[in-house]
Parts: sequence; structure tokens; C-alpha cells
Amino acid sequence: MSGKRITLRQSQLVFGFGPGAMVDLPTRSVVIGGLDLWHMRERGSWRPVHEPRATAVLETLLRATGRLADDVQLTLRTPPADDEGRSGSAEPPGIEARIFPAWFVARDAETAGDVRRRRLVRWQDLNPRGRADFIDDDGRRVAVTPIRFVAGCHKGHLQDIDWSYAVHVDQPGRCVQPLWLEERGTSGDPASTRITCGCGAALSLRDAQADGRFGKCRGRRPWLNKDEPTDCGENLRFLTRTATNAYFPQVLTVISLPAAEDELTRLVEGQMDAIDWVTTEAEMAIARRANPSLRAALEGWSDAEIVARVAQLRATGHQNLAKAPKVAEFDLLASGLAEIGTDAPDARLHARTLTRDQWDGDRPRLSPIASVVAVHRLREVACLYGFTRFEAAPTAIDGDLEELHIAVEGAALANDLDWLPAVEQLGEGIFLRFDAEAIADWLARPAVMARHEALWSGWERWRGGQAYGDKLRFPNLAYYAMHGFSHALMNEIALDCGYPATALKERLYAVLEEDGPRYGLLLYTASTGAQGTLGGLVAVLPRLGAIAERALDRLALCSGDPICAEHDPDHHQDERALSGAACHSCLLVAETSCEARNLYLDRALTAPTVLTAETALFRGQA
Repeated sequence: MSGKRITLRQSQLVFGFGPGAMVDLPTRSVVIGGLDLWHMRERGSWRPVHEPRATAVLETLLRATGRLADDVQLTLRTPPADDEGRSGSAEPPGIEARIFPAWFVARDAETAGDVRRRRLVRWQDLNPRGRADFIDDDGRRVAVTPIRFVAGCHKGHLQDIDWSYAVHVDQPGRCVQPLWLEERGTSGDPASTRITCGCGAALSLRDAQADGRFGKCRGRRPWLNKDEPTDCGENLRFLTRTATNAYFPQVLTVISLPAAEDELTRLVEGQMDAIDWVTTEAEMAIARRANPSLRAALEGWSDAEIVARVAQLRATGHQNLAKAPKVAEFDLLASGLAEIGTDAPDARLHARTLTRDQWDGDRPRLSPIASVVAVHRLREVACLYGFTRFEAAPTAIDGDLEELHIAVEGAALANDLDWLPAVEQLGEGIFLRFDAEAIADWLARPAVMARHEALWSGWERWRGGQAYGDKLRFPNLAYYAMHGFSHALMNEIALDCGYPATALKERLYAVLEEDGPRYGLLLYTASTGAQGTLGGLVAVLPRLGAIAERALDRLALCSGDPICAEHDPDHHQDERALSGAACHSCLLVAETSCEARNLYLDRALTAPTVLTAETALFRGQA
């Protein structure tokens, strides 16, 4: 594929098509190369993303799993961007992609009755001129397309299926007869799709999905320059390369907090990657002489002032590292300050705490909401640090270090890791703080405790089948109640604010710390463009009370009732065991909007349903 280029947005490389992801092209399928294969030497092709809290958390986690050397300082960078105005570059910015899989099927099928079969060939069998077709036995050029099926394992490894071996696994010797993909009927049933050989041997896709059919994983990593030094030991599993379970990115998301308010701080933050090493005035003088752009940016400030501010920012960047990211965010947003951050174009965070009448909150049913904050401007940093296949990593409900440590057990992005791809997005939002005493009273209700037992029993059954089940923790019941309210409110706000529902995101705070519980909800929108800063969310705040009550009213009855309301999580072992009354007709939203992949939902804990009103946090009437 030398010389052929495709274009992806920077955010796509973090949220869905990072290293190890398979991407379909018109005549090829490729796997995105690891970070060692991201070409970023061209000046201006990338820029640093400065977020000390995210960097520190990831350094701790990656070092604990051996994926980051102790002497390496991790940095965050944007994915490479190729400016079309560049010319004559010896190495233009971009990302290498490797051909994968290396097995192809003919596009044209031979038909006999209801059976269609297509020739199966390898990369080396293709026409050397373009590798877009092969010459069949009759001398015809036959166009090909990549086969849909590959093999992988839970550790993220990926490899081609040796179809010749798989079809003849029970037969001695090596057959050289041609292979065919044979499909019978139109149902697409795996039992009706087979790989057949000219010698008569065959393997149905249903049999191919049997555990251990392809043997042990050999640690193949086609997105990196080298495979694992030893075999993986996991059983290879059948994988459809275009399926949703082929790639689950592991992304750490942090809401940036303001470090300080003055002009010098903002200037130093903008140059931090160039002067982070500076500790003395003499070193600062050297840095200024060696870097004209740095000298121009900091003109008018003395070396002593700059060194002092660098030291302050260095300390500020680490002062909240003992806290989970969500705890630090909650403590600032729920501080009750009239003004949070600064109202400046380049501010990371600017918010205002509202009085109850400013958000139409004098409604008895909304008494669990203690306060509301208008977040006029926020900065979200999202960093890709790994990926999994087949199953997504456990959701870090509390966002603490222990839960993130579980999630970090994914596949590596590079052989020698020293940086990670990240994107920063600007937006706005609404923060709601819930009354801890009201939630404590609600949790003490007998009906709520009974609901807790049902949900806990289902979660316990599900946990037994998870690889890291012994490390997982049941989310507290307040998370369920706030989560359902969040989804209902997102859907209702989308009808009023002008943003599509898919543009809205949630960030839930249900954290039980020694110094007291923290319950909150941030609904926000953020993007790399202008969509995240249009002001539509903040504009709905004068009507928020009425909007919230309409959202709660909609939860009272689902078109799936009574089946939805009667759902018993204890009767399931899959992810349906993690939710109560929740379905696509009432609570489920786009997975890009939900922080927990539409898990841990139960509208019976949020609002009255056709079965009960005793378990609802928002129990009063409008």
C-alpha cells in the first residue's frame, strides 16, 4: 500500500481507530500501526497536550503493569495532522497501516442451486500488479475482497486464520487443493457458511467458533513491529473483523481544572513543554536564548518570576494526584463558589454556581438536587492508553486508581512507550450536585434496600464470569438512580437546547470517600470544533426545573412495560444482570453519550414506574 493514503480525524484515532484497530478500505483491510509507526517528525504536524493530572495517573498505572519504563517521562500528544500545503517533505506526517488479513475471497460467486461459493486465496497468490485480483485456473482476472474472519484473543492479539490447517486439522499431511467460501441460502446462519477444500474437507463457521478450535494464541501483534516474545497461552477465538467487539479503545477522560488565574500562569502553561526542565534562573536564561519563540512569548517577565511560576505549576499539577480524577473535579464544581475559574477566551474552566430560582428549582420533586452550576466553558482531555477485544474493559465507575488499574490490562500501543495520543475538546455543560442527606434517607427505605439486593445478586452472578471479577466493586445504588436521571435529562434537554442527543455526554460522580460521599452529575458537550461552545446547554438553565420534571414524567411509563418494569437482573448471567428496568424505549442512549456503555441503569430507582413508586429517588408529584 505504499503511497496510498486515507484520512481520519484526530478524534477518530483516539475513540475508535487507534493502534490495533482494523479499518476497511475499498479493496483492502488494514490494521492501524502502533505508535512506533506514527510519523510525526515534520515540524507542526503535532502539538503537546498539557494535562498533568491525566499524565500522572497514566504514568502510575502503566508503570505498575510494566508498559512504561521507570526512567521514562510520559507525554501526551495530538495525533499527526498532515497540512495539505506541505510539499517536499522527506517523511510526511502520517500513520503506517499494515495489510490485514492476508486472506481474500473472490467477489464473483459460482452458483449451483441455493449454494454460492467463492475462491479463497492468500496475499501471495494475488496478481503482483496492484494485488487487487488473482488469475484463476481459466486465466481470468478475478477481483477479490478481504475475508471477514480472523482470530484473536482476550489479550488483544490478532492473527490470520490458517484456513488450510483449520479445514484439515484432523487429517495428516498438507493438502494443496484450492479453498472455497461456501454459503447456502440467504439467512447468513454460521451453520450454512463453510470453508471447503477441493479434497472434500469442510469447516462450518459454527464449528469454527468452538472454543479452542484454532489452538493457542501465538502472541501475534500485526500493528507493531514485533510479536510477543513468548506464546500468549490464551485460546484463539473466532472474530469477525467488522464486528463491534473487534476493538474496544481504553480512554482516560479528564476535565481540566484551572491551575491559577493570572496572565503569567497562562503564558507559562502554553510554553510548559519547552521549559518544564527549568529549575534555576540560569537555566531559564539559556532556554530563552536558545528558543526565539519562547523569548517572544515571555517578554516582559523576569527569569526569577518565570522559574517561580514553573515551580508552582509543577507542584499544582501533582497536588491532586492522591485524589481520583473525579473527586478533584467534584470538589471544585461543588465548592459553592459564585465564580469558578476565569471568564477568558483561553480559560480551561469557567463556571458559575446558580441560586435555586435561577434554574427554576423551587419544585418539591426536585429536592434531591442541592445545587446547579452553569459551566460556560470546559476543556476535556481524552487519552488513548490501550485497547481490548471481545469484551470492553470494566467501566471505572468511581474513576479511582484501583478501578483504572483493572482497565489498563489491555493490549500495548507501542513497543517502547514514551507518549500517548490525546485530543483536547472544548465545550460547555451543566453540573448538578445531589443532596447527600436526601440520598442517605432514600437508601434507608426498605423498598430501596430490597431493590439493592436484587441488583447486587445479578451483579454478583455476572462478576463470577469476569476475568478480573475479584477486583470489581458493585456501584452504589445512588449511581443507578443518578444514571437513570442523567439519561432521561439528556434526552429531554436535546429537544430543547439545539444539540443532537448524540452530542451530549455524561460524567457521574457517586464516590464514597472517608471525608464523606460525593454525588453529582455533569452533562456536557465537547468537540474539537465550534459545536461544543455554542451556548445551547447553558441557555436552558432558566427552564431546567421544568425540563427535569418532563424527563421524570417520561420515565413513569415505557412502551416496553410491563416487561421492562418487571425485568429481574437475578435471572441473567450476561450484562442484562447489571440493570433493572431499562431498555431502548426508555433509558438507553447512544453509547458515545454514556460513560458506562448503557449499563447500571434502573428507572425504578429514579422515578415511579407502573409497578412501584417506593424505590424512586424523585418520588414526589409535579
